[in-house]
Amino acid sequence: MNSIISSPLGLSERLPPSNLQAEQALLGAILSNNRAYERVSEFLAPEHFVDPIHGRIYQTIVRRIEAGQLADAVTMKAEFEHAGILDEVGGTAYLAQLLTAMVGIINAGEYGRTIHDAWVRRQLIDVGESVVNNAFASADSLSGVEQIEVAEQALFNLATDGSTSGGFVTFERALTDAILGAERAFRRAGRVSGLTTGLRDVDTKLGGLHPSDLTILAGRPGMGKTALATKIAFGAAKALLAEASARAPNSQPTGQIAIFSLEMSAEQLATRLLSEEARVSGDRIRRGDIGQKDFDKFVQVSREIAALPLHIDDTPAITMSALRTRCRRLKRTKGLSLVVVDYLQLMRPSAGTRPENRVLEISQITQGLKAIAKEMSVPVVALSQLSRAVESREDKRPQLSDLRESGTIEQDADTVMFVYRDEYYLEQRMPKEIGFEGSGEKFHAAMEEWQQKMAKAHNRADLIIAKQRHGPTGTVPLFFEAEFTRFADLDLAHSDHE
Repeated sequence: MNSIISSPLGLSERLPPSNLQAEQALLGAILSNNRAYERVSEFLAPEHFVDPIHGRIYQTIVRRIEAGQLADAVTMKAEFEHAGILDEVGGTAYLAQLLTAMVGIINAGEYGRTIHDAWVRRQLIDVGESVVNNAFASADSLSGVEQIEVAEQALFNLATDGSTSGGFVTFERALTDAILGAERAFRRAGRVSGLTTGLRDVDTKLGGLHPSDLTILAGRPGMGKTALATKIAFGAAKALLAEASARAPNSQPTGQIAIFSLEMSAEQLATRLLSEEARVSGDRIRRGDIGQKDFDKFVQVSREIAALPLHIDDTPAITMSALRTRCRRLKRTKGLSLVVVDYLQLMRPSAGTRPENRVLEISQITQGLKAIAKEMSVPVVALSQLSRAVESREDKRPQLSDLRESGTIEQDADTVMFVYRDEYYLEQRMPKEIGFEGSGEKFHAAMEEWQQKMAKAHNRADLIIAKQRHGPTGTVPLFFEAEFTRFADLDLAHSDHE
């Protein structure tokens, strides 16, 4: 019900959306039969009523119903008289007016949704007014870009808080979805129900990357976190392209891979992908130290992988609200199958929020990433740094307590994986003759032992699955070529790694 009144300036002003008749009819329906409350209890709150008296009446009725007591015109009369809630509308006689406004309890759900929709519209008007007022504010306040993020966050909060969807799913429906998931795993190559990582043994352990899951991939600097995340994104993109081609020639993939690279530029990330696929050293590419044959191979590979459904966003210190908006936009326009964030400690919480400390800030970010995974039904892989506590231990293998702000990250993640390379630490421990005080035999023995360990650790990495909500934990050995920053499956039976 929108009325128009004239302002002192002669301009038209519209009253906020409301429906007093629906509010009266709903209250009358609940007073007539308390079972009508069941139709609106999940989404309707006292603050959703435009008339504050109606909100207080609803709150009083609900409190009595929730206590297991009857709430009708007779039982509520004394309580309303004592509280004076109805004094402004003529006293308890107003209860009789509410009962006459009731059309039937069968319409209670529709009345409730009408009331709720009017409230959502009023909140949208408030958001719009805030956007206008902030835009007119002085230059010392938030910048224009930051104001956009604040507005997006306000709309997201309203969409989340104002949703009337949700509720129970029948067990039969849940069973059907489970059978469909098992069927996908049975029919798909590699027997994975989720999105493939491109690594056989990782897929075997995880069953692929699953929608709605937040996976944390952590490690100390130099372990190859970004290289492994890139390999996973690249493998998933190739699988999506192959599935599309299998459906029909020149068919487009149903989803895209979104990589948010906060540390490396899009060009650097593309160079790393090309280096891995073309088997040409990325360092040599940057220095121009390549021959014509390598360059031709480089160009040929770039043409072959150009069609992969990969999107790279290299915005530094991106906020949670901006990342969410860009994921939504990509999902709406081209579809979305996987989100990779490198790395979460470089992100900022949503604009307009000021967490009290770093732990709360990281908590907001991890909760936001988990919310994106659930809302968009896609797997999210987020990279994370480890604390320096690892370096002070004799055993450098990471554990859950090594996660920075570990409590919130460990809690929100469905899967936590650590990438570890023994070779990295062994290189730092190479025996030096000066430390053996001229004892040649001891030095040569130590050197021989070190060389044996290096030979065993050479081109090998371990992916330690420390937490998996839906499956087993354990360690997956991987092949790693530092020259090309390339991860691959480790063939323990042969020396060649194709």
